Amino acid sequence: MTIEIPAHMRKRMAVTTMTDPKILGPAALDAFKKLDPRVMIRNPVMFTVEVVATLTTILFVRDIVVGNGGLGFALQINIWLWFTVLFANFAEAVAEGRGKAQAATLRRAKTETVAKRLADVSATKWTEVPAPQLRKGDIVLVQTGDLIPSDGEVVEGVASVNEAAITGESAPVIRESGGDRSAVTGGTQVISDWIKVRITAEPGSTFLDRMISLVEGAERQKTPNEIALNILLAGMTIIFVFSVASIPSFATYAGGTMGVLVLVALFVTLIPTTIGALLSAIGIAGMDRLVRFNVLAMSGRAVEAAGDVDTLLLDKTGTITLGNRQATEFLPVAGVTERDLADASQLSSLADETPEGRSIVVLAKDKYGIRGREMAPLHAKFIPFSAHTRISGIDVDGASIRKGAVDAVIADVRALPQAAREIEAIAEKIAKAGGTPLAVAKDGKLLGVIHLKDIVKGGIRDRFATLRRMGIRTVMITGDNPLTAAAIAAEAGVDDFLAQATPETKLKLIRDEQAQGKLVAMCGDGTNDAPALAQADVGVAMNTGTMAAREAGNMVDLDSDPAKLIEIVEIGKQLLMTRGALTTFSIANDVAKYFAIIPAMFLAFYPQLQALNVMQLKTPQSAILSAIIFNALVIIALIPLALRGVRYRPLGASAVLLRNLFVYGLGGVIVPFVGIKLIDVLVTAIGLA
Repeated sequence: MTIEIPAHMRKRMAVTTMTDPKILGPAALDAFKKLDPRVMIRNPVMFTVEVVATLTTILFVRDIVVGNGGLGFALQINIWLWFTVLFANFAEAVAEGRGKAQAATLRRAKTETVAKRLADVSATKWTEVPAPQLRKGDIVLVQTGDLIPSDGEVVEGVASVNEAAITGESAPVIRESGGDRSAVTGGTQVISDWIKVRITAEPGSTFLDRMISLVEGAERQKTPNEIALNILLAGMTIIFVFSVASIPSFATYAGGTMGVLVLVALFVTLIPTTIGALLSAIGIAGMDRLVRFNVLAMSGRAVEAAGDVDTLLLDKTGTITLGNRQATEFLPVAGVTERDLADASQLSSLADETPEGRSIVVLAKDKYGIRGREMAPLHAKFIPFSAHTRISGIDVDGASIRKGAVDAVIADVRALPQAAREIEAIAEKIAKAGGTPLAVAKDGKLLGVIHLKDIVKGGIRDRFATLRRMGIRTVMITGDNPLTAAAIAAEAGVDDFLAQATPETKLKLIRDEQAQGKLVAMCGDGTNDAPALAQADVGVAMNTGTMAAREAGNMVDLDSDPAKLIEIVEIGKQLLMTRGALTTFSIANDVAKYFAIIPAMFLAFYPQLQALNVMQLKTPQSAILSAIIFNALVIIALIPLALRGVRYRPLGASAVLLRNLFVYGLGGVIVPFVGIKLIDVLVTAIGLA
């Protein structure tokens, strides 16, 4: 089975909202399905509420049979206890519903694909088999117009591939054997030429299968922080069990009694049901925000780690700089005019389709009026760039023009020491300014240097300053020489840089940072990045990268944009801030309810408590009923905040803590007082208590 999703469908998937009826209806039904104790027991707080709701229901049925009075009050308590459980389930179901809606869209787009299986790489005849019958290691031929039947690596050929099924971007990409562009994904389509692919995934475990499972939450497991918080909430629940259990003794001492129904209702209003109800929804929503940002997190642990990152390793090209170096000036040696250098530079770049090559042609035209020439009549021979020689050029009209790395060109033309020193001095000046020098020679004579400048992205310095205020250290990773790297690092405002980086030095840097107790995030796309991606706490693999890189990382960026690493960290921090804010609100909420309700409950036994009854609740029954109604409704009221997340503010840990204590701590104290009082007035006015 393969999947093809047009870009417009992916956009609809991304904007699915909580108020979509397609989500709310199934979520309401799922809220009832989740009442299964085997499901509820995963949430200790809400499982406790379900147990006591079941107990009060049994007592209510008994009272009906026996004919006891006060059934109206008991019925209301029962209804609101079950509403509390259902609202918690509904919050989780809505969070899951957005992912399920996306997964349903993917499933509806499934089509049966027939694969052309080959006996081996050298075979020319194929056998048509259904894609689900393919196994890891099989070789398939994919021709123009064919859908790639499963995940794999290109072992022969080169082709243009439309990856809209994955990225939503219809612009084709090149996939070829060897290098970092060999990985292909099932469901994408070859639009020109052909490739032979070795299948790397068994049926049901392809990238798109994992994508469906991830977006619908099927593989979600509790993160360490969630487990720790659940233990805290369970501990608080036990404390309130003992607190409520001690209340009847005070009533008995005063010569009164307090019924089980009242104690159960009081217990439910005091335990941390708010955060207990929303905790799972917060985690699911965090992963959902990444999905809508076209990033797949392989686990909730990865999202949490992103929020706790201490060190960001950022590739220079495409993240800090625009990625396309531009020619800015021609710097000739003594005895050579700028125009002669520009003319030779342009000739050597006419067949260079790189952004750098095109910028040289444009600069020569704009600055000196030298226009591009038709090369066919000149019988020119182009010398393509090679990573081995680090030189490119042209042979035309009996002249040999070469351009490339300074040391490579000097060695190629066997320049005299004095000429070499002059070129090297110009190159060093360019490097110190943060540029990249390209030497140019004609017929064995050095003409000068082209200054290629990396353009630092606008606003990136401010973003790094923001990260610094948050306590995050930024490190630029580049293959440039130390002088160039230092200049760009200073211009961009990063905290440190790693020049002439290799896979080994990147891996060592990550391990050194982790040895100091820091969490590290990085991105990569090549097979040589796989060890570092696997070692990093947050490893973001580019979707255009190799299969090894995608399997090593714990996140995959479908847009293959390394600059997203900063946004991923911000989403992780938003998740942690949301959880912290709502936990603060919930605990403050419980403390406030305790001091609001207890005085009203004991007024009949201890009239002296009137001084503490600041809310002036009418009766103990109205106090209990108002509190339990408020307790249920506040869960519904906070679902949008849990799913959307609190507003992200780039502040340090201490500033975030103070803000949460003020906004959500103080708010958690004030809101119950106001809410319970208003509900008390309402239920008293209409005679419910």
